[in-house]
Amino acid sequence: MNFDFTDDEIAIRDTFARFCDERIAPQAAALDEAHAFPRELFGELAALGFFGMRYPEDVGGSGVGLTGFCLALAEIARGSMSLAGAVAMQSLMGSKFLHMLGNDDIIERLFKPALAGEKIGAICMTEPNAGSDLGGIATSARKVDGGYVINGQKTWITSAPLADFFTVFARAGEEKKLTIFLVEKGSKGLVVGREIHKMGVWALPTSEVAFDECYVPDSHRLSKEEGDGEQHLKKTLAEIRIITGAMALGVARAAFDEAVRYAGERQQFGKPINRYQAIQLKLAEMATGLEAATHIVHYAAWLHGAQRPHHKEAAMAKLFATETAASICDQAARVLASYGYAMEYPVQRYLRDVRFTLIGGGTSEILKLIIAKEVSS
Repeated sequence: MNFDFTDDEIAIRDTFARFCDERIAPQAAALDEAHAFPRELFGELAALGFFGMRYPEDVGGSGVGLTGFCLALAEIARGSMSLAGAVAMQSLMGSKFLHMLGNDDIIERLFKPALAGEKIGAICMTEPNAGSDLGGIATSARKVDGGYVINGQKTWITSAPLADFFTVFARAGEEKKLTIFLVEKGSKGLVVGREIHKMGVWALPTSEVAFDECYVPDSHRLSKEEGDGEQHLKKTLAEIRIITGAMALGVARAAFDEAVRYAGERQQFGKPINRYQAIQLKLAEMATGLEAATHIVHYAAWLHGAQRPHHKEAAMAKLFATETAASICDQAARVLASYGYAMEYPVQRYLRDVRFTLIGGGTSEILKLIIAKEVSS
């Protein structure tokens, strides 16, 4: 097998690594502590073409494969998980269904401006009683003359306070099956509710969203048929899991690098702590875990690009990379000891932010069940 990246993939990685070092990392802590959405950086990434990487050239994208996208996203996450979460949402979940199912008006008026960073998209799936259980989604869409009326409550909606449009999953038709709708900011009956104060990713707003007799025209039913929402979601779930693994790689790399740097500078009993076996063992375990996680994520991305079966591998990549990243961030905090608990050092942010990756795209417990089903069938 060839484990080399292409010249284009290396160029993408290096471009976003420089952007991380020069633009993201220097202001990540300040943005986080101010709970300030990184709008300027968001716009700069749009100018670099990040939002269009996964889309074809005929709609303003660049058609970059998933491996190249993951390399870029990992570098962004190395600098700021808040920014990585925002741009991942914009690049995939926030705009994917518009490109896949939207009419010409939606493509020109909303999708293309989203690729340019001029409009922000969000996706509304999770509800108070429906997370991993899609069958628990209760939001309804009632057919009326010329459109639909949506009623329901969504929660944990990333970028909701900033969003110009929302992709909404609701139950429609006689069989009450999942159907995809587009709701634009300012629509009567759309209410962006309270912001959810989180343990980490402080610079990325997350809110509740309610629909109270919210009318949408027939042209804003993205689903080609009532009830086809779940099949369209399944087409992108593997990609969501792989890119979540890539974000985990980024924050794990940042935590590992900080632990290595600190261990080489911190003096105890007359020598740097990286001279002590207890610290060496931690660094060795962290390095091995990071290397293994990197390979499994990029293998899953390669399978996706080669159009080979990858449902199981995507679940494995997300499970292993996120759990390994959480462990690496914890070990990094232990290497720094009391300073790993201090706000002046970035490890505490990595430790808080990495848990963001454990949730989106399926919890570890759900992923284990998916993998078990795949290997048992």
